[in-house]
Amino acid sequence: MMNRNSGKPENPTKGTLVDAAYRRLKAAILSNELLPGFQATEPEMAALMEMSRTPVREALIRLQGEGLVDLVPRRGMRVLPVRASDMREIYDILTVLESSAAENIARMAPGDAELSPLDEATAEMEAALEVEDLDAWAAADDRFHRALLEINGNTRLIRIVSALMDQAHRARMVTLRMREKPERSTRDHREILMSLRAGDAARAGALFREHRRRAAEELLAILENYRLPVL
Repeated sequence: MMNRNSGKPENPTKGTLVDAAYRRLKAAILSNELLPGFQATEPEMAALMEMSRTPVREALIRLQGEGLVDLVPRRGMRVLPVRASDMREIYDILTVLESSAAENIARMAPGDAELSPLDEATAEMEAALEVEDLDAWAAADDRFHRALLEINGNTRLIRIVSALMDQAHRARMVTLRMREKPERSTRDHREILMSLRAGDAARAGALFREHRRRAAEELLAILENYRLPVL
């Protein structure tokens, strides 16, 4: 509603509050602070976040669009489970789109400056692995994949793939300590980076496809064979 005297919105901070609620809720879901299956009414969520209901409601609508929560009339919100069938579809899509982005970047013959975000993320993965800090490793891994999309520069691809990456990241965090140390995955990132620097599009694409295929197999084996509370 507009203020009749000033012609300005009566509540200029509404968008900021919605963004803040969205960021906080999304971070809690992706880190599994709010576990799959968690359910609460809208007033309960507003009280939990110490915010009014309106920004929380709008944030939840955005998260529903990203496939992270389900909104049930008169019952509130539910954090969606991590299902093997969903992850299989998501990894199939990521494998195709990310490998294509890697091939495109290699053809661009990027220099060290363009590749520095990937180089930094890979170095952070290697350092985290040395001290067995899996949370730091997972954060660096996530940065690598998102930086790849940024370098590729297709804004629509970034929007589509980022939502899928959020869901894949949540599944990885659930299963992170149920796998072997990610030594092979870390080497994969270094080899992909080397192929991008060399401008070898065919190798970059092949390495990325194999990397995603192996990651999917590891994740799906856990989701399908263990009785996790997220299934």
